[in-house]
Amino acid sequence: MLPFSIEHFIAKHITNRETSLFADDLKANHAKLAAAIDGKSIMVIGGAGTIGSSFVKAALQFKPKRLYVLDINENGLTELTRDLRSSLGYQMPDDYKTYPIDFGDPVFTKLLQKEGPFEIVANFAAHKHVRSEKDHYSIEAMIENNVLRAKKLLDLLNEQKPEHFFCVSTDKAANPVNVMGASKKLMEEVILAYSAMIPITTARFANVAFSNGSLLAGFIERMMKRQPLSAPQDVKRYFVSPQESGQLCLLACIMGKSGEIFFPKLGEEQMLTFSEIATAFLSELGYTPDFCTSEQEAKEKAALLTSNSKTYPVFYFGSDTSGEKSFEEFYTDGEEIDLNRFSQLGVIENAPKRMMRDIDKMFAKLRKLFKQDELDKSAVVRLLQEFIPNFEHIETGKSLDQKM
Repeated sequence: MLPFSIEHFIAKHITNRETSLFADDLKANHAKLAAAIDGKSIMVIGGAGTIGSSFVKAALQFKPKRLYVLDINENGLTELTRDLRSSLGYQMPDDYKTYPIDFGDPVFTKLLQKEGPFEIVANFAAHKHVRSEKDHYSIEAMIENNVLRAKKLLDLLNEQKPEHFFCVSTDKAANPVNVMGASKKLMEEVILAYSAMIPITTARFANVAFSNGSLLAGFIERMMKRQPLSAPQDVKRYFVSPQESGQLCLLACIMGKSGEIFFPKLGEEQMLTFSEIATAFLSELGYTPDFCTSEQEAKEKAALLTSNSKTYPVFYFGSDTSGEKSFEEFYTDGEEIDLNRFSQLGVIENAPKRMMRDIDKMFAKLRKLFKQDELDKSAVVRLLQEFIPNFEHIETGKSLDQKM
């Protein structure tokens, strides 16, 4: 157990704010949120992850009639339920159910058709890590989950239209340099094509500090196992807290107009490097960083750590892996931005919409490509670039799996 709370560390060293970035927006729109949520049925897909579970917690500040949470992570669903049941402040509906179901499986279709309609549906099921980009196998799985299944879900919802549908995106969809970002940009194109049929919104947002599987969450694992910390020193990122991630998505889901893309108002001065956070993390634990020049040196020094050690081995490096952008951005030139409607949320309005026939043609090309016996990563990248002209893939031949 850490001698301090992660929430306190995030507020002190990462976001530099004690109250939520979206506190004013939540207060100003409380009545509208309550009117949209109280007494309604909610389905959350991918609800055991950091953002999905934070969305659930944000929604439970109100009084939904039904809440169904789906995720392929059965253990994650169990922990979410234990967390909710063990905490003060959540108004749990009598009809609360969790299902370890993949939203691409036939049983999901059966569940939706039998138990629907749901007034609010939010989809957080996604491949979210740049780390997931390795070769054509990993890319096919990523596009299948982030794009093809998302379209299938929209086709199902078109038969039982919700009042609000939200599908999470990422800041990496703005001028993407990796396949994960490109897949999310393609997902945005898909949902925009459906926005005239289904009330649908999305959000691009910053890294969620200490989210499941993130580098920052990995710091805790490394410390528990007395392993060195490793982090890039030249990659700057925006950060929000887990609580803020759920609040942002709830505001976008309920308060947005169909086809809009939300993002947090964060300035460049609020960006941090992972190495800065690692150093602050060690300092909070009473350690001084012992800077190493290689992974091997860091591992050897970590093997000598004792309970009396005052220094801790770290390896900070320049990023050299595929698809890694040195900075982040929430919108691109040419996108119509509204910065006045909300206190701490920006909105991309009137994004150009593709014709459905263009979406269908792209999907047909993807499926044809994935059926080929001989397929490489570059072929998938070229096809994505056909549809997303500003996709400038950064290929170095090295993936994050080759790093500590």
